[in-house]
Amino acid sequence: MPAAPPSTASDHDAEPRQRRARRKEARPGELLDAALQLFVEKGFAATRVEEVAARAGVSKGTLFLYFPSKEELFKAVVRENLAGRFTEWNAEFEQFSGNSAELVRYALHTWWERIGMTPASGITKLVMSEAGMFPEIAAFYQQEVVGPGHALLKRIVQRGIHSGEFRPLNLDYTVYSLIAPMIFLLMWKHSMAPCAPATENIDPIVFIDNQVDLLLRGMLAPGHNT
Repeated sequence: MPAAPPSTASDHDAEPRQRRARRKEARPGELLDAALQLFVEKGFAATRVEEVAARAGVSKGTLFLYFPSKEELFKAVVRENLAGRFTEWNAEFEQFSGNSAELVRYALHTWWERIGMTPASGITKLVMSEAGMFPEIAAFYQQEVVGPGHALLKRIVQRGIHSGEFRPLNLDYTVYSLIAPMIFLLMWKHSMAPCAPATENIDPIVFIDNQVDLLLRGMLAPGHNT
């Protein structure tokens, strides 16, 4: 077997260039991860783009190549972690083969596992805290997350009404009732839990199951079981 040709200076130069190229391609994702961490830690107002760039290991100028403002950076974070997932969730729930009571429980469990347990859970608390100062951010969140989320939950409830599992319900207020426990968990996780006594620890899955049981007993038509 012929020996491999000796490496040259150009070969050594090419390797750092390739690493830099890979690094450049990865930068948008790294910036979004860094931005999510800082937005959740500090809030929208207190987070500076210089901090995001530094945490991602790039210059502020590089950040602005991808995201022209802090507002656009925040919107990209929301799309990456929340809004961009509704297509997947709608398809998944559309194919769900269980009954509607099981689908309600599955939907809330799925939300906790994929959002509530992750840093993205802090986005909702941020928006609720700073909506008054940044109405354009609140409007964006309403359009990209709240609206699609409500529509998805309405589809789930309507499925149960059409099948006869659920009694006729006011869809808007039923959706608020389903969302309220999730909001409580978010506020507990990001605001109350850090200063609460250890004896007041809340198990999110046990809490969700308890809330689902309470809600379903009010939603089910006579003769249907959970």
